[in-house]
Amino acid sequence: MYQVFVNDKPIILTTKVRKEKDFKNYLLSTVNIGKIIKELNTTDLKCVKLIGKREDKLLKSFLKLLPNVIAGGGKVFNDKGEVLFIYRNDKWDLPKGKIEGKESIEETALREVEEETRVNGLKIIAPLETTYHIFKRNGRHQLKITYWFKMQTNYNGCLEPQEDEGITKVEWLNPHQIKNAMENSYANIRILV
Repeated sequence: MYQVFVNDKPIILTTKVRKEKDFKNYLLSTVNIGKIIKELNTTDLKCVKLIGKREDKLLKSFLKLLPNVIAGGGKVFNDKGEVLFIYRNDKWDLPKGKIEGKESIEETALREVEEETRVNGLKIIAPLETTYHIFKRNGRHQLKITYWFKMQTNYNGCLEPQEDEGITKVEWLNPHQIKNAMENSYANIRILV
C-alpha cells in the first residue's frame, strides 16, 4: 500500500477493495487523475482508493499518471536530539528540494538541507520513508517523490532561512515543540515525524 497526498488527503494505492464510507474506490487502470484531484480538493471526501491488480505494480502504474519531480530531504538531528525544521508557506516542514543535474539523491538531500538552513557538517545515518504528494505548478499537476534521510550534525552556528525559497524561519525543535508544530504541518511530514 502507498499513500499519495493531495494537500492532506491521501490517495491510497492498494489491491484490496473495501466497502466505501468517507472514501471512494476507483480502478487504477482507468482512473482520471485530474478528476480525483479536483474531487479531493473541492469536496469533504476524506480519501480515494485506487485499486490495482498486483501489489508490485501499484506505484509504477501510478507514477505514469503525472509528471514526476524527484526531490531529496533530511530529518536532521543535532547533539541535543532536536530536529531541524523550516517554516515555509505558513507551515512547518523539513528541508528538501529537487535533484539537479547528475547528483545522487543523497547529494541532493545534503545540498538542499544546507542551502535551505545554512547547517553544515551533515552526515547521512539512514534512509527514511519516501513520500509522495501532488502539487500544482504553472497550471499543471505534478507528483513530487521525496527521498528522505535521517541525518546528524554537530553544527551549532546560526540558522539562516533561504528566503528566496519562501522560507521564513529555521529552528531546532525539541520533541514537545515538534508535537505542537505537527498541528500546522503536512500529512507527509507527520508520517516522518
